[in-house]
Amino acid sequence: MADPSSYRPRPGEIPDSPGVYRFRDEHRRVIYVGKAKSLRQRLANYFQDLANLHPRTRTMVTTAASVEWTVVSTEVEALQLEYSWIKEFDPRFNVKYRDDKSYPYLAVTMSEEFPRVQVMRGHKKKGVRYFGPYGHAWAIRDTVDLLLRVFPVRTCSAGVFKNATRTGRPCLLGYIGKCSAPCVGRITPEEHRDLAEEFCDFMAGRTGTYLRRLEKQMMEAAEEMEYERAARLRDDIEALKKAMEKNAVVLADATDADLIAVAEDELEAAVQIFHVRGGRVRGQRGWVTDKVEEVTTGALVEHALQQLYGEEKGDAVPKEVLVPALPEPVEPVQEWLTGRRGSHVSLRIPQRGDKKALMETVQRNALQSLVLHKTKRASDLTTRSRALEEIAEALDLDSAPLRIECYDISHLQGDDVVASMVVFEDGLQRKSEYRRFQIKGFAGQDDVRSMHEVISRRFRRYLAEKERTGEWADGAGPEDPLIDGDPVTVALKDDDGRPRKFAYPPQLVVVDGGQPQVAAARRALDELGIDDIAVCGLAKRLEEVWVPGEDDPVVLPRTSEGLYLLQRVRDEAHRFAITYQRTKRAKRFRAGPLDDVPGLGETRKQALIKHFGSVKKLRSATIEQIQEVPGIGRKTAETIAVVLARAAPAAPAVNTATGEIIDDEEPDTTGGSSGEPVTAGLPDERRGQET
Repeated sequence: MADPSSYRPRPGEIPDSPGVYRFRDEHRRVIYVGKAKSLRQRLANYFQDLANLHPRTRTMVTTAASVEWTVVSTEVEALQLEYSWIKEFDPRFNVKYRDDKSYPYLAVTMSEEFPRVQVMRGHKKKGVRYFGPYGHAWAIRDTVDLLLRVFPVRTCSAGVFKNATRTGRPCLLGYIGKCSAPCVGRITPEEHRDLAEEFCDFMAGRTGTYLRRLEKQMMEAAEEMEYERAARLRDDIEALKKAMEKNAVVLADATDADLIAVAEDELEAAVQIFHVRGGRVRGQRGWVTDKVEEVTTGALVEHALQQLYGEEKGDAVPKEVLVPALPEPVEPVQEWLTGRRGSHVSLRIPQRGDKKALMETVQRNALQSLVLHKTKRASDLTTRSRALEEIAEALDLDSAPLRIECYDISHLQGDDVVASMVVFEDGLQRKSEYRRFQIKGFAGQDDVRSMHEVISRRFRRYLAEKERTGEWADGAGPEDPLIDGDPVTVALKDDDGRPRKFAYPPQLVVVDGGQPQVAAARRALDELGIDDIAVCGLAKRLEEVWVPGEDDPVVLPRTSEGLYLLQRVRDEAHRFAITYQRTKRAKRFRAGPLDDVPGLGETRKQALIKHFGSVKKLRSATIEQIQEVPGIGRKTAETIAVVLARAAPAAPAVNTATGEIIDDEEPDTTGGSSGEPVTAGLPDERRGQET
C-alpha cells in the first residue's frame, strides 16, 4: 500500500487550468483517469487526510504510485480526451457501465448492392442503418414480418442469395410475396434500394406519408373496380398499423429524444435509457456500474452520455436528451453532444407534462434494474471474495491473490505441443490477457520440461520489461535477458500505461498437474530470481492442491468456494490450450507443397489451384503459364516451380491385380469443393481474444 504523500506533486507544480490526469500503479498501469476545470484544485482533493476520503477513493490513491496530467485548452477538449483515455487504458477505478445484456438492433445493410434487413448485435458497422435497440430479437422479427408485406426487402443471407441467383429460383419468401426477389431479377438494384430507403423511413417514424399513399391507392383501385388489389392494399395498411401499435405513442409532438434515469446507492448505480423516435419508444437499454469514488448523480449522467454517444455521430444523437440531473458544468457536455450530432442538442431536466411523466417511468425501470442486479450480484460478490480468501488461507499467502495465472500443456501423442496461459482478476476472466505458446526447446512429449519452458519464457519477459522500464530496486537485473531464446534488442511497447505483454505479474501461478509440474514451475521462477510469486498445482485425479516442497497435497473441502474457483481457472486453461492445439493440428493436416513457397498466402494458393485444377497440373506447368494466374509475377512463378520440383511426388501406385498404374490426381489441399478451407468452422482463437 503506497503513501499518497510519497508521490504528491510539489506546491505550484500543478497548473491552474483545464486538463486530464492519470493515476498509475507501481507497474505503470493506468488505474484512474479524470478531468478537471482546474487541475490544481481537483488534484489537491486527492492528497488530503485519508480519513476524509471516500473508501474507494482511498483505495485508489493508496494503490497508485504516481500521478501525471495533460493540459488542454477547453473543458470540451478535456471531456473528449478523458473519454479517449478511458476507452484506451480501461482503468480499473473508473466508472464503467456494464450492459446487462447484448441488445439486438434491426439493421439495414445499405452498403450492399441489395440491402438486407436483419438482426444485429455488437459494434456498429459503417454503411449500416440501425433501429433500436430492442429488448428481444423476436420483437424485431415480428415487426419485420409485418412490414415485409409492404416493403418486401431482402432478408436472406449471402449464401442463400447466391444459391438462388445460380439456380434461378427464389426462396419461399419470394414465392409468397414477402421478398421482391432481386436474386432472380424481378426487381432492379435501384428499385430494391428505393424499397430499402422507404423501409428505413418508416422505421425512422415517418409513417404518415406511406399510410396516406396506400389509402389513396386503395380508394383508386376500388373506384376502378380492381377489388383484389384494393383488398391487398387494405391488408397492407392494417399490417402497417399493427406494426405501429407495437410502439405506443408516448409524446404527442413526435419528439426525437433519449431519456436517461439513474437509481443509485452508496456502492452501485443503475442507468436506464429510453430511445424515443417520432414520439414512440423505439428501444430501451440498461447499465450498471460500481461507484469506485464519491460521485454525484450529474457525474454519473456525464459518464453515461460519454458511453452512449462516444462512438455515435449524426442522427444517432437525438435533438433532445432528458436527464435527472445536469453535469457540472453543463456547457462543455452540451457543446460536445452538439459536435457529435452536427447541430444543436438540448440537454435538460423535464419539468412538467408528458416528458416528466415518461421520465418517472424510466426512473422506475432504473430502480427495478438496480434491485434485480443487487439480488443477482450480491451472492456473486460474496462468493468470489470468500473464494479468494480461502485460497489465500489454504496456501498461506499474505493477501488474497487478486491476479491468478494458470498454465496448461496440450499435445496429441507428442505432436503439436502447445501451452496456454489464462488470467483471472478479482475472480473473473481477463480474456484480453490470455496468451498461448508453442514449445520450442525440444521435441516430443514431456509435460514437466514443457511447463518449465513456458514459465521461464513468460517471466523472462516480465523481467525484461522491468529492466526496460527501470523498475529494478538496485538498478541491476539479470544479464542479457532473453525473449523466447533471443536477446532483447527491440522495445516491446511504449510506456503509455497500457498492459504490455507479460508486464503485469500475478500473485499466484496455478499449473494443471501435480507435484512434478509444480516443482518445474517453482524451479523456473527460482532460476530467474523471482521469490514473491506463489505457485500451486491442481491435480485432476482427486482435485488435490499441490504446493512446492511439500510431500502431501493441500486438500480443500469439495464444497469449498476456493476449490471451485481453482477448478474454473484450470478448466479454462485446458479449454484454451486444447483449442489452440486442435487448430495447429488441423493446419498441419491440410498442409501441401504450396505451403513451402515463401510469401505465398492462402488467397494466391487457392487462385493457383482454381486455375490449374490440381497440384499435379500446376507442377507440370511452365513459368509462363503460372504467370497467367492473377497476382503471380515472374519471380513468384519461378519460386513456385522450384519448390514443386523439389517436392517431387512419390512413385505411382500400381494395382497388383491388373498391373496397371493408378494415375490419380493429387488432392486439393487448400480447401473443399466450395473453395473454403476444409477446416472451416474450427474455432479461431487469436492472442488474448476469442471469437
